[in-house]
Formats: sequence, structure tokens, C-alpha cells
Amino acid sequence: MSVLITLKVKGDTEIFRKILVERNDEIAAVAARSQSAGAIHHRFGVGDGFVLVVDEWGTPEQFEAFFGEESLQALMGDMGADMSVPPEITVTEAISSPDQF
Repeated sequence: MSVLITLKVKGDTEIFRKILVERNDEIAAVAARSQSAGAIHHRFGVGDGFVLVVDEWGTPEQFEAFFGEESLQALMGDMGADMSVPPEITVTEAISSPDQF
């Protein structure tokens, strides 16, 4: 069983987009670390004043340990996240369905 996790993080999406390009090697290294920590899938979405993260992890505990890393929190701040507002986090059981793709 795995879990789907969404995070809605308020912040400056222009800074976010800029950092994705300017620090792409660092972002790729974070992705590699997350996979070795238990991440299965990862995507970003950008909305009006927020970034949405959609992840699949092996367990909630794996995600919590990774998300709590000081270096990740610092990077989020650099990427424009408003660190004064806790992100909205939702954790659900991942299930299979006939319409899955």
C-alpha cells in the first residue's frame, strides 16, 4: 500500500518558476534523495499564489521524515514559499481503479 500526498503551499509563483530553471541541478538532486527516501511519484502544479505538490510515497512516515529536513525547508523558502503559513497537507491511501492511467 502507498499513500498519495498533496501539499498546497502559498507563495510567490514567479520566484518558484525562476528557481526551477536557475537551480535545476539542485532540484534534480532533491528528487533523487526523495526517491531513495521512499517517494514513488512527484509533480508540481502552479495556481494563483500557490504551488501544489502531488506525491506518492510508500508510507506517510517516509514523507514526513523527508519533508521535515531542514535543507528542504530552506529550499522551499528560497523558491518563494511563504514559510509563515503552514502548507495544507492531505494524506490518502492510494487505491487502484479501472479508470487509472
